[in-house]
Amino acid sequence: MADILLITGLSGAGRSGAAAVLEDLGWYVIDNLPTSLVDTIVELVSKPGSDIERLALVAGRQHVELLPKVAALRAQGHRVRLLFLDAHTGALVKRYDATRRKHPLDGEAPGLVEAIELERELLQPVRSAADLVIDTTELNVHQLKAKLVSAFDQAGDDQRLQIAIESFGFKHGLPIDADVVMDVRFLPNPHWDEALRPLTGHDPAVRDFVLERAQANDFLERFSGMILGLLPAYEQEGKSYLTVAFGCTGGRHRSVAVAEDLASRLRDRGYAVRVGHRDLSR
Repeated sequence: MADILLITGLSGAGRSGAAAVLEDLGWYVIDNLPTSLVDTIVELVSKPGSDIERLALVAGRQHVELLPKVAALRAQGHRVRLLFLDAHTGALVKRYDATRRKHPLDGEAPGLVEAIELERELLQPVRSAADLVIDTTELNVHQLKAKLVSAFDQAGDDQRLQIAIESFGFKHGLPIDADVVMDVRFLPNPHWDEALRPLTGHDPAVRDFVLERAQANDFLERFSGMILGLLPAYEQEGKSYLTVAFGCTGGRHRSVAVAEDLASRLRDRGYAVRVGHRDLSR
């Protein structure tokens, strides 16, 4: 049976860039594939004698019809994952302005913003069903590649459930690719200490300030226990990716320290975890 990755998402969010990265990783990639041809391609790849083991299909005009195909392929025994690339509307507008390309729904909406929002609405069921959502709003090509390599490089693909832990700042907006979001602004803020302000949650002084408090330790004990209890249930339900995000005000101190601590706790229990800090350099 084939290992199949279906790549979908908002127009301009980076589907073609993702396809190029996956091709470099050894996936057989077909870009801009009409949804109606998914079954045909998978059938050809699955025939005896085919040397294609990992197939990435970049959907063209994505519609909800993609979801029944995912269910049918899984029922046939294929491993199927659905990747959805998302981005904030403002970022997509800038990308279209830079390339001067027309949006696929240009004729169905009065303007570019409306076309983007219409497509977002149409694809919401697909996004909700995705195994992994990647927000490309703040990602350059190298950062997108790093995320895809972490998620789909064959060397790290043995573990069924892949866990990502991220930090972010609420003042820069919520991460749109997180499954679980926790607000850690209840912890004392190192920002108000002039000696700690220029540092980050990676620095020992900030880490100690945040974590060496009873309330922080109690929170992490309870939260890590909850997550560890939920992971087997996520795996049993067939979830391939879980992203946990911690937010503080600016995304440089408390959320970074807490994210790193949870990652360490999960690694101690044998889980492979990747960590990212969205707003650390702001």
